[in-house]
Amino acid sequence: MVIIPAIDLQDGQAVRLVQGDYGKKTVYNPDPIKVAVKFEEMGAKYLHVVDLDGAKDGNTANIETIRKIREAIKIPMQLGGGIRTAETVARYLDDIGINRVILGTVAISNPDFVSRMLAKHGEEKIVVGVDVRKGMVATAGWLSDSRRDYLEFIETLKEKGVKYLVVTDISRDGTLTSPNWELYKKIEGINVVISGGVSSEDHLRKARDYYGIIVGKAFYEGKVDLKRCFLTMQ
Repeated sequence: MVIIPAIDLQDGQAVRLVQGDYGKKTVYNPDPIKVAVKFEEMGAKYLHVVDLDGAKDGNTANIETIRKIREAIKIPMQLGGGIRTAETVARYLDDIGINRVILGTVAISNPDFVSRMLAKHGEEKIVVGVDVRKGMVATAGWLSDSRRDYLEFIETLKEKGVKYLVVTDISRDGTLTSPNWELYKKIEGINVVISGGVSSEDHLRKARDYYGIIVGKAFYEGKVDLKRCFLTMQ
């Protein structure tokens, strides 16, 4: 199990939203590069970055900040938010050196795109983000609902050869409550990264049977000692 610290970017700053609501934002650090370096120094083995502006609008507004983060650290980095074209995928993977890109909205709107990216870049570099609201997959920075059952959608992804998923229960994200364990235990046969609701080190221990777990607000609010967790749980 890999503990993956998260940096959410908006307007070049490290922020967190509550339940994906862009109106409920907390700025935790105006310099996300320093945050990334701190995570690496603490012992993180992977970094999770989300471009919230990109997720909402499908653009690459934070690309220069992302580039600076990539240049500042040596650990692997995965990136999501607004990655909806082959050109954007290639730019992040080949130009900037991101290790894995997370496809979200485009995986629903253009399923063949996932297959093409897997064929071109390989299963280790393409992750699909499955963002769930009341059992259905949400898109466009969680602002829209696809009316697609998340388990049925995951089955189609497995058939395409997707190896990694980041699965988020939107209702838990940024709430410091608990991950939705009932949602995750129904997913089988694929590497799942848990996202949303983490608020204690007990949650990290409970996630040992999964590929990974993302920690965001719980770290920024002082609920989890990540340095100790990196040493004892990974």
